[in-house]
Amino acid sequence: MIPAMKQSRPNILVVGDLMIDHYLWGNAERISPEAPVQVVDVANETTVLGGAGNVVNNLIALGASVSVASAIGDDANGKELTIMLKGIGVKTEGLVTQPGRKTSKKSRIVASNQQILRYDKESKDAIDDVSVQKILAAVAKDLFLYDMIVLSDYGKGVITPELAQGVIALARESGKKVLVDPKGKDYGKYRGAHLLTPNKKEAQEATGIEIRDDDSLKDALLWLKRNCELDRSMITLSEDGIAIYDEGVRRFPTAAQEVYDVTGAGDTVIASIAFALSSGRSIDEAARFANLAAGVVVGKIGSATVTIDEIEEYEAMLHQSSSDAHIKSFGEIERIVNRCRAGGKRIVFTNGCFDILHVGHVKYLQEAKSFGDVLIVGLNSDASVRELKGPSRPVNTEDDRAYILAALESVDYVVKFGEETPYELIRMLKPDVLVKGGDYKGKEVVGTEFAGELKLVDFVEGKSTTSTIEKIQEGSTC
Repeated sequence: MIPAMKQSRPNILVVGDLMIDHYLWGNAERISPEAPVQVVDVANETTVLGGAGNVVNNLIALGASVSVASAIGDDANGKELTIMLKGIGVKTEGLVTQPGRKTSKKSRIVASNQQILRYDKESKDAIDDVSVQKILAAVAKDLFLYDMIVLSDYGKGVITPELAQGVIALARESGKKVLVDPKGKDYGKYRGAHLLTPNKKEAQEATGIEIRDDDSLKDALLWLKRNCELDRSMITLSEDGIAIYDEGVRRFPTAAQEVYDVTGAGDTVIASIAFALSSGRSIDEAARFANLAAGVVVGKIGSATVTIDEIEEYEAMLHQSSSDAHIKSFGEIERIVNRCRAGGKRIVFTNGCFDILHVGHVKYLQEAKSFGDVLIVGLNSDASVRELKGPSRPVNTEDDRAYILAALESVDYVVKFGEETPYELIRMLKPDVLVKGGDYKGKEVVGTEFAGELKLVDFVEGKSTTSTIEKIQEGSTC
C-alpha cells in the first residue's frame, strides 16, 4: 500500500484556523533573582505553520498539492503567515484578509526539550459575514480542482456554522468528500460531512456518552453518524488506535512505540486519512496508514510532520509490512541510512549468501541486531554466489533468499550486491558496526576501514548450508 502511495499527488483544500507556531528553544540552568522562575537562555528560534497550517504541513510532507481557504488579519503576523504558505508551494487564493482581526500566533518556550510556557496573540471571535462569503466564493470557484476538502476547526472563529455548512453543501453538490477535525460540543455545523475525527474526550463531550467499553464506543459512533448525518463515523482513541463505524464497528490498533509529544497528532491523523482516501485507498487502509503516521509523529518534539518514506521505514521497523518493503536498492538504502543516522539510530551491517536459511543464520542475525538499532543485510547475487561457491550454487535464487531474509524480525533491510565482496556497499553505508562470522578471527575483513567497529559472532556448531545440502544428497541416494 505505502510504496504505491509514493506516486500519489492528490489536490486537497484545507479550510480552517491558520496560525503561526513560534518556538524559543534553550536551556534553563538557573533561577531568576527577580522572581522564583526559571531563566531560559534562548539558543534558537523557529516558526512553523500551526493550527490548520499543521494539517497543511502534513499534507505537503506526504506529497499532496494543497490549497487553503481562511481569514487572517491585516497585520504583520498575517503577512508572515502568507509568506510561509507561499514558501512551501501552497495556493492561497482562498485566503481572505479581514480588517481589525488578529492573526493567531502562539509562542512556546522550550527548555531542554520541555515546554515551560506558552503565550498567544489572536482573535477568537467568529469571522464576519463578508469574510464567510468571500471564502465560499473562492471555494466554489476552484472546487473542480480538489480531490478532497478538510475542515480543520481550532475554535478560533473561522469555521462558523455558515461557512461549514456552505462548504459541505458545495462539496455534496460536486460529489466531493469533506473530512472534519471538529471543535467544541455542538457538531451540528458539520452535518452532512463524510466523516469527523474527534478524539475520545471530544466525542464524549459532543455525544454525552461516556466511552468505557466496546458497547459505549459503538453508541458514541452511532450517535455521531446519525446526528451529524455522516457517511461514516470515526473516533481516535490515542494509545488504543482508531475506531470506525459504517456497516459495523472496526478498531485499528495504534502503531506508536515511543511517545515524546502528542502536539499536532490529530492534524497528522486527519491529513493522513485525507491523503490516503484521495489516493484511492479504502477507509480501512486509510486508518492503518494514519496510525502509522501518528506513531512516527508522536516520537518527535513539537508540531511535527511525517513523510511517506518515514512511514514506510516505521512500518518496516514494526515488521507490519510485507517482505518486499524491506528489500532495497543501493539508492534507497543510502537515503534510509542517512535518515536513520540523523535520528540517532545505530546502523549494523553484515553480509552473506544465506542460501538455505537455518537456525545458525537466524541466531547469527539476532546477535548482529543486538549491536544496534537497524540491521542491514548485504546479500550476494546469484552470480556472485556462483563465483564463491561453484556452479551448483545457489540452491535458492537471490529473490527468494532476499524475501525470506526480509521476513525475519531481526532484519530491517536487505540489499543485493553483485560483486564478490560488499566493499562498495560498506563504503557507501559506513555502518556503526560491521558484523562477520567468528571464522574471520585473525583475518582481514573487507570494509573494516569504513565501519565504526567490527564484531565477530561465532556460528552455531554443525549448522551450515553445505552440511544441509550434504544431508539432502545423502537422503536422495538411500
